[in-house]
Parts: sequence; C-alpha cells; structure tokens
Amino acid sequence: MASNSSLHVMRPAKRAVGGEAEGENQVGVESLIKKHRIDCSISTATTTGGGGGTAAATMGGKANVSGGYGSGNVKVTVRALGEGGSPDIDEDLHSRQLAVYGRETMRRLFASNVLISGMNGLGAEIAKNLVLAGVKSVTLHDEGNVELWDLSSNFIFSEVDVGKNRALACVQKLQELNNSVVISTSTAVLIKEQLSDFQAVVFTDVSLEKAIEFNDYCHSHQPPIAFIKSEVRGLFGSAFCDFGPEFTVFDVDGEDPHTGIIASISNDNTALVTCVDDERLEFQDGDLVVFSEVHGMTELNDGRPRRVKNARPYSFTIEEDTANYAAYKKGGIVTQLKQPKVLNFKPLREALTDPGDFLLSDFSKFDRPPLLHLAFQALDKFISKFDRFPIAGSEEDAQKLISLASDINNSSADGRLEEIDQKLLRNFAFGAKAVLNPMAAMFGGIVGQEVVKACSGKFHPLFQFFYFDSVESLPSEIVDPSDLKPLNSRYDAQISVFGAKFQKKLEDAQVFIVGSGALGCEFLKNVALMGVCCGNKGKLTITDDDVIEKSNLSRQFLFRNWNIGQAKSTVAASAASLINPHLHIEALQNRASPETENVFDDTFWENLSIVINALDNVNARLYIDQRCLYFQKPLLESGTLGAKCNTQMVNPHLTENYGASRDPPEKQAPMCTVHSFPHNIDHCLTWARSEFEGLLEKTPAEVNAYLTSPGEYTSAMKNAGDAQARDNLERVTECLDKERCETFQDCITWARFKFEDYFADRVKQLTFTFPEDAVTSNGTPFWSAPKRFPRPLQFSADDLAHLNFVMAASILRAETFGIPIPDWVKSPKKLADAVNKVTVPNFQPKKDVKIVTDEKATSLSTASIDDAVVINELVLKLEICQKKLPLGFQMNPIQFEKDDDTNYHMDLIAGLANMRARNYSIPEVDKLKAKFIAGRIIPAIATSTAMATGLVCLELYKVLDGGHKLEAYRNTFANLALPLFSMAEPVPPKVIKHQDMSWTVWDRWIVRDNPTLKELLQWLKRKGLGAYSISYGSCLLYNSMFPRHRERMDRKMVDLVREVAKAELPPYRRHFDVVVACEDDEDNDIDIPQISIYFR
Repeated sequence: MASNSSLHVMRPAKRAVGGEAEGENQVGVESLIKKHRIDCSISTATTTGGGGGTAAATMGGKANVSGGYGSGNVKVTVRALGEGGSPDIDEDLHSRQLAVYGRETMRRLFASNVLISGMNGLGAEIAKNLVLAGVKSVTLHDEGNVELWDLSSNFIFSEVDVGKNRALACVQKLQELNNSVVISTSTAVLIKEQLSDFQAVVFTDVSLEKAIEFNDYCHSHQPPIAFIKSEVRGLFGSAFCDFGPEFTVFDVDGEDPHTGIIASISNDNTALVTCVDDERLEFQDGDLVVFSEVHGMTELNDGRPRRVKNARPYSFTIEEDTANYAAYKKGGIVTQLKQPKVLNFKPLREALTDPGDFLLSDFSKFDRPPLLHLAFQALDKFISKFDRFPIAGSEEDAQKLISLASDINNSSADGRLEEIDQKLLRNFAFGAKAVLNPMAAMFGGIVGQEVVKACSGKFHPLFQFFYFDSVESLPSEIVDPSDLKPLNSRYDAQISVFGAKFQKKLEDAQVFIVGSGALGCEFLKNVALMGVCCGNKGKLTITDDDVIEKSNLSRQFLFRNWNIGQAKSTVAASAASLINPHLHIEALQNRASPETENVFDDTFWENLSIVINALDNVNARLYIDQRCLYFQKPLLESGTLGAKCNTQMVNPHLTENYGASRDPPEKQAPMCTVHSFPHNIDHCLTWARSEFEGLLEKTPAEVNAYLTSPGEYTSAMKNAGDAQARDNLERVTECLDKERCETFQDCITWARFKFEDYFADRVKQLTFTFPEDAVTSNGTPFWSAPKRFPRPLQFSADDLAHLNFVMAASILRAETFGIPIPDWVKSPKKLADAVNKVTVPNFQPKKDVKIVTDEKATSLSTASIDDAVVINELVLKLEICQKKLPLGFQMNPIQFEKDDDTNYHMDLIAGLANMRARNYSIPEVDKLKAKFIAGRIIPAIATSTAMATGLVCLELYKVLDGGHKLEAYRNTFANLALPLFSMAEPVPPKVIKHQDMSWTVWDRWIVRDNPTLKELLQWLKRKGLGAYSISYGSCLLYNSMFPRHRERMDRKMVDLVREVAKAELPPYRRHFDVVVACEDDEDNDIDIPQISIYFR
C-alpha cells in the first residue's frame, strides 16, 4: 500500500462474519429476455459443486431488472428455530445478486481486495460495479487531477471537483453505494510491490511498458494476482486479462446442472438411457453424469461419474456394459456433474506478440480485432514519443499514428496484416483522448464482471484479449475538423469525437424513459453525462409508479438507504440532476398504460424524439412498442437476466418492431402434477405459494366480502350456483366455524391440523386411491416416471422443520384473526409443549374419492348436480356462524411479501414446500432458494445492466443523428458468464405491396377534415381498394352485406363512433382509429394499415 501521506481510507460499517459455507444457490425463473436467432456452439468444460446462477434464459422476452446502492449495514435476523442462516450476507439487500452468484461466490467476493488504477470514466464505472457487488475493499489509485474534460464520462465528478485529485474526489460518493466496502485511495506513484495486497488489480490508464512490468509481477506472484488492463479510446475499447499460469474456474457458465428423469435403461454393452418426454435433455456428448434413485439396476447408483455419448433430445448412451446388471425396474434421476476448468494465461509480454484467438463481438467485423490490437499498441507508442494524445481532427497526428501502426505490423514475425485500414485508424486517432460515457459503461460492466470472476472462480474469464468498436455511431455526415475543437465545456471529450453541432442535437432532444429501476438509473446517468436533453429545447420525461425497496439498493445505484419508501422516478431524477445540473427532467409516477393516455396524450407522443424502455415485464414493453409504432417513434429496448443481457433497436420504417417476434410462453406444470404428483421442488413451491395465498389472503378476503354485505354475497353465490361458488362458501364457512381461532392456542391447533392434513392424511388418501402397485387402463404402472410415490409424514415436535412449520403457520393465522402473538412461540421447548397438547383425530381413507389425474384439467373443483342444494345449506350455516361473531368482526388478509425476512411468509412457504418434498422424496431447499423460486425473483447484477445501457446509448447516438442506414444499427445478445457477445443488424419490417403502393407495420394512413362514411370509402377507392368492413374497437360501423348500414353513408365517421360504438372521445383527443377490411379489384383481401381519422 502507499505511504500514509498518500493514503486515504473511509471506514465502512462492519460486516458481520461467520456462518457455515453452503453450496451455491440456483434459481429457475420465468425468462425475461428475447432469444437472439443466432446459432452458435460454445464448447467449454463444466464445473463441480453446486452451480449457482441464472436460470437458462431465453433472451428476448424482454425483461429486466434494476440496479442500486446498498447501505451495507448488515441486519442479522435469526428467526426460524435452529435455522443455520448466513449472517455474513444481508439477504434482503443482495437477494437478486445471490440468485446469480450463490452464497459461496458472495463470500469469496466479501474477502477480496481490489485495486483500480486510473479514475477516469471507465475507472469510475468499474469501481461502482464492484462496490455494489460488495467486495471487501476497493483502493482507488490516480496521480492526476480532475479536468473539465473528465465530466463527459465520470458520473462522480462535478465542476467543483476540477483541480482535485481524481481518486480522492471519488471516495465519498462511491462509499455511499455500500458502507460495507472499505474504500481507500492512493495518490502517489504506484510501485509493483504494492500490488501484493490485492487479489485483483485493474489498470485503465497505464503505459504498455508499465503494464508489462506490473503484469510480470502479478503473473509470477504466489499466489498469482489477477491482472486486468482495459482502455476506452473514443468509440474504441480494449480489455486484457491474465489471472495467472493456472487459474481454476469452478463454474464456467453459472447454469444449474442439467437433469433428466429416467424412463428406461437397456441391458447392453453400451447402455441406452431413455428419459421421459416431459422436457428435452440438455446433455452434450462428453458431459459427465451421475445416477441416483434407480430401481432394479441399482449398480448405477454408486455415485461414479459416467460420460454421455450419442446425446439425443430424450436419450443418450453410456460407455458401460450393463448386460449382466439387474434389469431396470423404475425410477431414477440422471444429473450432470459440472467440472472445474483450469486455464493457463499468458503474461501480457508474451500475449502481445502471440495473442491467440480474440473474443469476437460482431461477425461482420471478424477482421477488426487484429487491426485494433495494432492500433492500441501504436497509440501507446505515440503517447510515449510525443507525451500527448493525437489531437482530434489533426490529419498530421493521424498519419503519425498510422505510420507507427505500420512499423509495428512490419516488424511482426507472425500474424502480420496484409492491409491496414487507414480510415479506421484515422477515426481511432481523432477520438483517442476521449473517454465516452457509453463506452465506459459498457466496458465498466465487462471489466467489473472479470474482477468478480478473478476473485471467485465463478464464470469463465475473458481469454485473453477483447477489442470492440462502434465507429457506426459516428455522425452519418463527415464532421469538419474545426467542429471537433474543445469549447471549454463539460462535453468537450464527446465533442472531440462527434463535433459541436451533433452535441447540440443531443442537448435539444425530447426523450421519454419508461422505468427508473436498474436500467433506468443507468440510463439517467448516461444521458446526463452525454448532455442529452440538457439544452434549452431539450426535455427528458421519466416515469415509474414504483417505490424504492431495500433489495433495489444492490443495483439501482442512484438510490440510497434513506430513500427507501420514496418514489423511484423522483429520487432518480434528483440524483441525475446532481450528475449534470443542466439536465431538463420531469419525473412522473404514472404507469404508462391505456389508463394514463390523458397524461401521455397525443401531443406528448408527437413531440418526442425517442423512447427508451427500462422496464421489467413483457406486457408493459408491448404497450410502449404499440405506442411507438402508432406515433412512429424510435424505441431503444433492453433487458437483463443475471449475467445475460440483450438490446434491440426499433427504428420507424427501418426495423421490425419489438412485438414482431415473440418467445413461446413458458411451459407450465399441469395442475394435477402440482397438486398430487410433484416430481421437483419447483412443483412443491408452486403448490406452497398457492396454498399460502388461499389460506391467508383469498379466504380472509372472501370472509370480509361476506361480512361486509352478507345478503348481496350469498345472493351472488346462489345465482352462480357452480362448483366455484360452492368452494368459496365452504372456505368461508370453515373459516368462521370449525377453523375459527379465538386464542393463540387455537392457531397452534389449526397449524398442527394443517400439517396432518397436508402431509399425512392427503398422502394416505392418495396412496389408498392409487396404491403403489396400481396400473393404468392400458396396464402400465400408474406410479411410473415422472410420478413419485409419496409417503405420509409422522409429526414430531423434536423435528425442528416440523416445529418451524407450526410456528410460522400459527403466527400468520393469528395475524389474520388479529390475535396477539406471544413471545414464547419462538422458544422451541414451549412451542413443542403447546403443540403436544393438540389431539389429532385419526384419519381413515375414503372410497370413491375423485383425484384429478388429467394433465389438461384447469380446475380441481368438480361440478355436481347437488351444488345448488349444498350452497343453500352453506348459506344457512353461515347465517348461524355470523350471529356468533363479535360486532364489527373482520379478518386481516395477508398479501405475500418475499422481501421482508421478519414476516414469516417465506418461512411458511419454505416449510410447506419442504414437507411436501419429504413426502415425495424430493431434495429440499433452504429458505433463500425457496424465496428465489416462489418469489419469482429475477436474478440481477449491476455489471450486465451497465453493459446493456452502454450498448443502447451507442445506438442512441445513431438515432439522434438521424441519417444512419439499417446496416449501421446493432442488436446485441451478451452473456458475461461465458463471455459471449453476439451483435447483428436488426431485422427490417415486412413490406406489403399493392399496385404502386407499399407499406409496413410502421405506416398509418391519415384522413383529415372529419370525413363522412361515404368520403372515407371513396378515399380508399381512389387507392384501388374496396372496403367491405369498418370497425372501431369491437364495434362494427359498416359492413357492405348489411343494407341498413348503407343508410349511414352521409353520416360523419365521428358521429358513428359516438353513437354506434358509444365511444367517449375526450377533449384532448383529436382523432380516432378504425380498422378497415379491404379487397382489391380481383377480390383478394389486402391487409392495409390502421386508419386515423382526424375530426378536430
């Protein structure tokens, strides 16, 4: 470390330590990102151990997550009886990150010390991402002072910081992100021996000579120190990683091990393993797998790994002679065994001349990385020779750099380039001094993730060089060199690349950002630094109807601990204004939806330059997409899921719209599987969440509905007279009669009865109806894969899991009845004594009980001819129950809240799921993993969010320029875990042609001057189109087959809409839209655009 004179440390809040190491946690979630239609084969070894991380993601759905600041003060709540929690991780704060990394990776991060040298815009982005991730310490090193130039890319600096040391100026704001991280600074010259204090070192602004010296030291150090060198130079960026001679990756992709449910295994020299056809197998040839729970051929249950061959969608072979093994009978699970992978990194000294394979991001630029490898070396020589960067717009300096690149190329023994693209190097030279915010955001995400990999062994490192450029983002028209000169403004770095005229375009833009979560916070920071909407004519509108929660703080970096409970958009807008006080921003708390079209009206949409989505659900994205289509506005779309992200550029008339391609819906487990035949923990958790909501939310709400208006409620049930009405009345009657609780002991009795009902009686009934030897109508065993035969549980107060279930259930039951909760319930002995007082009645299975086995069934309620009779009896019974209730009695419905670890919601859901899992011999999960699955938590980390928004803002340059062709735009899919970057041109919209006309989904035909029906038909006739049907919404205004409709010919269309369709056209609405069905002269249907009729 540096001497005391140059070292500054901010003391963090203490992070609690302790807790047992546990396996990684994995989460399966509804995918939220659109699949890119790019075929690629990635062959890497896999890893051992519990592989935590993201669920396999279909990227396209469109998704995303937020980012945030963490307060870092660790709250340790030991709640469930005997629960061995993880007191060193604040799970409320880091839940979304835990869903990606798992506990073990997080613990390794918490023990890691990182150096970041060079606090330019890139250094600040890397530091932000690592502080949010929660490493043990970050040391910021920089010998230079803040210049006005730095304000183009460093979100931490403001005008008052100019002249201060860069590292010192960063400390306070970075510390606010996470008080648990020790942040220190070094402002003196760095010497290589200081690097021994760190697990990973990052350099963003260092000479090649110095980098080689530092890297040699890191590479040979014992243990090796991970070394990363990254630069952003204008629209060009580079990254180099060296994690030492032998670096072990414990989990190369972060995906759950693949599994299959076995249907059969042959007795052959090379055994054929066939699995059930519920889901396709994801095994690849060469994978190692282990077998378990196999009945009959038990020789395979020895835990020995076996290698997969001839992998097919539902079968594979293993190189094992099973001819003399016992015959396979039933059951069995086959599970992929993930293998560690050892990487042998070369030091920078060697890699410069022998770089190996470059990581490609854009296959249309497959020849670009070797040229950029030369360019960055040439720039280093230029700076070393002239002690400055090339001047923007200087042809002389550009030629000097090109000459240096040629010299390096000519002296290269291997890999010499036949031709050097001088135009590209000229662009490189012009922007070499500038650190642009979108590039810094993108590389900040990439490099931040590489540091996490270096510290944890989680995910496959970048091996070893990565080069990227976005020259397509340059203005479409040639920029005059004089326009690149600095203006002594905070945007000078950006002006040196794009020019002052283009800067004015950015400043005068009218932008709508929808959402201010993780993506929204990053976008606000980016546009503020770029100067977007910072001019007199510019305006940025941001809307979000959500409020800040603690779990947001680990990614949504504009928020602080003291902002919890406040409106996201308002806080984010205020924070963005601090980054750039010139930003003209309005924050709204409206959800953008059909209900708020009086807020986001026609005038609002028509004035926009562009829309940026920062949303976390598909439906909202589709709505915004339709509005952008309608008003012909560009839309920048992005989404993240764990380490994966995608970006999509939607530009009027150039590209297809967001909704043009859709992922297939997620496969849902059949209702009968969830309720009677679960075979994995997801099924158990789905059932548990459903039971929680039924018992604690829906039934109390039904009770209140009845008590509020008994006559009206019972009349509605009688009128319905169906199985659903009968079920509702049965639940209400049960709740107010035999299951009504008046004391806490009643609640314990109820919870103990529920245990018996769920985990003993129902199982006894199921196995009585379908014994273990039951067969189907075609003679096959009923309990064949994937069904698992269940066993009832015997309650024991000595089993803490049983006791925890009763505790959580009784506490929540007491809440619904407003019964005080005694402190003694948290004492295992006292609770056990109370439970043991409960007398549980004996259960006898019944004959002729109907259990749904049809996988297509959507309801477990079965209609009966006696429903009406039963309903009348229940209504009478309810009237009697009501008279016994205290005056004004109401229940307290409980809405599931996953992010409060003190409310017992997840305790009950985990208890329900794990007891059910025990019934069916399914592996149980801890409360955290239960929370991921039952709470449908979307895995999220700051790095992928930062990278996605950087990529989007590179597209923003192109859109606001306005002159780029389709081939200049890029859609991206990336997975930082692999790492994989796949960029491609957007898909153009489908073109429909008729006579000499053509149109796409982007076109909307406009008819002005308030036409009559006849005038509209004539207007279409002049286009060679015969309209035979005109509708407004679901209402038919005209059909040529109906003679009476011809009487409407002279009516104004607006009058027909008001009178026939009963439409209310508010004062702010100047037009309405109709859908017209047309045919051509040969009676062929023609799909025409929507028609907008202006009546004001």
